[in-house]
Amino acid sequence: MSTATTELRRFLTITGQRSKTGQSAPEMFSPAVDKAWHDLLGTPAYEALCLETAGQPIRHVANNGEEAYGPLPEIWFTDANGNVDQDAVTRYRKTGTVVAEWTAAPPAATATTSPRTRRRPRAGDHWPHQRSAPAHRRGAAPR
Repeated sequence: MSTATTELRRFLTITGQRSKTGQSAPEMFSPAVDKAWHDLLGTPAYEALCLETAGQPIRHVANNGEEAYGPLPEIWFTDANGNVDQDAVTRYRKTGTVVAEWTAAPPAATATTSPRTRRRPRAGDHWPHQRSAPAHRRGAAPR
């Protein structure tokens, strides 16, 4: 089993867990894992994988991103005090990527993860939905 397929299994498991608690599906932001997903879509193996990992079928739905909602406004780059991160806004406008930093360690620890970079959604990009929840603008990672 490839690494991408292993990660797809994990992704579907998380998607199923979130669905059971009424949460929206996580966003698929890995092109490699998304390709593995596309390779399985519509096959009996995909149906079996969904039932095994998520306990239910998981649909794969296109994310229209900016096509549906337009570019991200500055509020997505503004902290709680109203300060706009101009470097992040400029980077987004030039490259279409959003860089977010967050602490991935338990509260007692002080280590942080590396910044996570995400490309602006484009027509044809995908993210999963369970049920038929509306597509929401996806700003900065993570959830």
